Amino acid sequence: MKKINELQQIITSELEQINWNKEPHGLYEPIGYVLGMGGKRIRPALTLMACNMFSDDVQPAVNSALGLEVFHNFTLLHDDIMDRADVRRGKPTVHKKWDDNTAILSGDVMQIAAYQFITRTPEKYLKQSLDLFSITAAEICEGQQYDVDFENRDDVKADEYLEMIRLKTAVLLGCALKIGAWIGGAGEEDAQELYNFGINIGLAFQLKDDLLDVYGDEATFGKKIGGDILANKKTYMLIRALDLAEGKDAEELTKWINISDKNRSEDKIKAVTSLFNKLEIKQICEDKMLFFYSKAVANLQNVSVSENNKQELRNLAENLMYRND
Repeated sequence: MKKINELQQIITSELEQINWNKEPHGLYEPIGYVLGMGGKRIRPALTLMACNMFSDDVQPAVNSALGLEVFHNFTLLHDDIMDRADVRRGKPTVHKKWDDNTAILSGDVMQIAAYQFITRTPEKYLKQSLDLFSITAAEICEGQQYDVDFENRDDVKADEYLEMIRLKTAVLLGCALKIGAWIGGAGEEDAQELYNFGINIGLAFQLKDDLLDVYGDEATFGKKIGGDILANKKTYMLIRALDLAEGKDAEELTKWINISDKNRSEDKIKAVTSLFNKLEIKQICEDKMLFFYSKAVANLQNVSVSENNKQELRNLAENLMYRND
């Protein structure tokens, strides 16, 4: 089994060989910029890792892995516009460095490029991989729409939020694992267990991301802490805080939610975080993360390969669960 850093290096090397230096530069330069930002390369690494669990040769899965990584980064370009995010991985977002129209159009080309890579999947697995990828792409859009809808709702439930992040985040991890498993020659039961693993670890991953947005270190997290609080994002933590707050705490939380004065941004972050602390929201979020992490571990246990072949994926799950960035 290859180590995850070896698989990530394969992806990085392949990405660096893609030529984005072509006309019109205003269209392709931002693509090279965003793909050159780095990142964890989790999704393509999962594809290669799943393939490697069943086959010593990961090369047949490389193009599928690249397609998933390019697609993921395409979604970030559009998400950053919708969220009005200024920073991504410690650098200006594409819409900030260029403009909204550039981010939209360059993102569109990235989506097309992602499909071009996916169509280079080995012919034996092409149709099922393309079908799953297309379903997943639509589900991600559905998740994003739910996220947008939640901005204008005051009655979002925790289960609704979890379904939204399943669609927006987790399904791509599941897709990456299942396609990789297929290409490696896995049976359908094992491929499905790995898909379920991806769903559950994806839910834990997003909950961790939400938690880091409040409690993370800005220097390692790569973006401004408290952004979700300032945007009144209906995260799991805010939803649970609204459920649990009573009396003066509920009044205080509602008051700060309704404050949009940019001059009071730091006050708002501090006040809402203080209420989260009082209501023990961090622990509640961590408990839910552990719930999904435990389910993911059980899924991995059911995969019919040696424990040695599972170890890298187990290590990755632990790193995602306990990461600080």
